[in-house]
Amino acid sequence: MDAAFYFDLVSPLAYLAAERVLRVIPGPLEWQPVLARELPGSESFESFRCEAEVQAFRADVQRRADELGLQPMHWPEPFPFDSDLAMRVATYAKGIGRVVPFAQAAFRQAFAAGRSLSDTDTVLIAAAACEMHPQAVLRGAELRSVREQLAGATKEAARAGVSDVPAVVTNRSVGRRVLVGEHALEEAGMLMVGGTSR
Repeated sequence: MDAAFYFDLVSPLAYLAAERVLRVIPGPLEWQPVLARELPGSESFESFRCEAEVQAFRADVQRRADELGLQPMHWPEPFPFDSDLAMRVATYAKGIGRVVPFAQAAFRQAFAAGRSLSDTDTVLIAAAACEMHPQAVLRGAELRSVREQLAGATKEAARAGVSDVPAVVTNRSVGRRVLVGEHALEEAGMLMVGGTSR
């Protein structure tokens, strides 16, 4: 893979990136689920000091979604939600080659339809959209190996310099860089086509 895209389904910024990363980043791209709350510099969506800060953040995200031509944002309640189950399913989906369609479906359930991914039925709806059987999904999410893979991927991401999601890490063949934030996609894309990053 030329690069890896790190995401957590709780992050609306990762949603914005996920909707366009395949168009912006050329070449093979690995989608890697990680638990953002365990990364060293992660945004805490619970740390807003007042309702005005919450509304300002949501307005900024909506403005960016509008710029990208995405559907209007519908915020799930509660937000932030507990993404553990959804992230274990994303890890299971990666193991069976379906992480990209599952992640896209799950992000859209959360931020286009406004459904919390802490709800099992919502996660299963996203899984069904990419032909993942509900019983297999629920069994897979409870496997110790899946939990260990998610924990290990998160630790490895932190060791690699990923401080938050979304993030793109390019490999050595194109010049290894760790780029964090939704706007980092353009820089990664330029780097990978041989352009000069600004």
